[in-house]
Amino acid sequence: MPKAKQVLVALNRDGWVEVRRKGSHRFLIRGDAYQTWAYHDGDDLGKTDLRLIGKRFGYSVEALYRMLRG
Repeated sequence: MPKAKQVLVALNRDGWVEVRRKGSHRFLIRGDAYQTWAYHDGDDLGKTDLRLIGKRFGYSVEALYRMLRG
């Protein structure tokens, strides 16, 4: 099960940039897209969480797993 920090690093490698932070919420942009990241770094993310993250950020669960490996 991947940690939230690992998924966030994978998103950063794919072009998402943190523009600000308020408490535990991080605000990320890529191009015109703007999303909120509200997971603590040590949180375990299961398949349901990855599906929700993928939907919000525009990835499939399989694409997220590929991003984590590479």
